[in-house]
Amino acid sequence: LDVAGPQDRLVVTHSFSKSFLMTGWRMGWLVLPPGMTAAVGKLIEFNTSCAPVFVQRGALAALEHAQAITPALVHHLRACRDTLVPLLQDLPGVSLAVPRGGMYAFFRLEGHDDCLLTAKRLVREAGLGLAPGSAFGPEAAGWYRWCFASRDTERLREGVRRLSAWLARV
Repeated sequence: LDVAGPQDRLVVTHSFSKSFLMTGWRMGWLVLPPGMTAAVGKLIEFNTSCAPVFVQRGALAALEHAQAITPALVHHLRACRDTLVPLLQDLPGVSLAVPRGGMYAFFRLEGHDDCLLTAKRLVREAGLGLAPGSAFGPEAAGWYRWCFASRDTERLREGVRRLSAWLARV
């Protein structure tokens, strides 16, 4: 956006989901050339209708307080990531793609390539909910996604303890 002109064919989308922890609220915004406004407006009208008033007000409040929210959120997520990643790296049979940002860690479990089956087992047998990588496309099959956007780091430590105990049993 810093170098694009108003008529450049550039469409930028963003949501409140990750930046303001408003996942599931389905609120976002677009920046697009004025000539595309009518067509995109029809697309939005027939696909998403409208967001509830409380979501719209929440989004406005988030934008008004972004200067306070965003740095605190980044700091918290970094602390969560920096807690989880070394704990996972210390587990035998775990290979991890270290995240540089965001709120998810992707990793593999040696000998547990059927990530959907294993994720279901982890819920039942260890009380640990991880997303199977296959839910995100064929290229992520065999991987697991751990959301580290936890309210506190102790929950992450407990999750790793559960995973470690489960791996020792199977």
